[in-house]
Amino acid sequence: MSKDSAHMKHSFTVVVMSLTTVAMAGCSDTRLPVSAAAAAANRVQRGKYLVSVVGCSDCHTPMKMGPNGPEPDLTRFLSGHPEQMGPLSGAKPQGPWLWAGAATSTAFAGPWGVSYAANLTPDQNTGLGIWTEDMFVKAIRTGRHMGASRKILPPMPWPAFRNASDEDLKAVYAYLRSVPPVANHVPDVQATTTVDMTAENR
Repeated sequence: MSKDSAHMKHSFTVVVMSLTTVAMAGCSDTRLPVSAAAAAANRVQRGKYLVSVVGCSDCHTPMKMGPNGPEPDLTRFLSGHPEQMGPLSGAKPQGPWLWAGAATSTAFAGPWGVSYAANLTPDQNTGLGIWTEDMFVKAIRTGRHMGASRKILPPMPWPAFRNASDEDLKAVYAYLRSVPPVANHVPDVQATTTVDMTAENR
């Protein structure tokens, strides 16, 4: 074999190996985002399952009257107490009754005052749009709004939900970020003077 032929063969081998390396790298690069996307989708689906089984919609989606009685208003899915109703005066349960709930199942009155179901949609101004994943997890763990401020009042069962794993709480957060945003400004809670709402009193 001549030197020219050997040189051409060597050059051809180098080119083929280079192209193979580039192709393999390209395939690897395309596979990684798909894998990450699949993991993200799985987390959202896990969150959707958890939100459905623990009954978040029972309080955070307003009820409306349907042909067979009260039913969820899915146009306001997880958007909390309707701002059109505004703040409500506290009901005064009598006899054995300790607390009362509004017909929408989004407002509640009891010894703690009046509390409202929050807007859990990712609306930037009225929902969880500015909440980070860490803020959401801390809120459930500590029972504090945004994880650091006022107390989360009954009947929100955060003492039970705080027992969930970090992965499950992050999955719930991921799902809540995926639902359609609904602009709905929920009224501030009206706590009684016997409830200390400060962040310092933990």
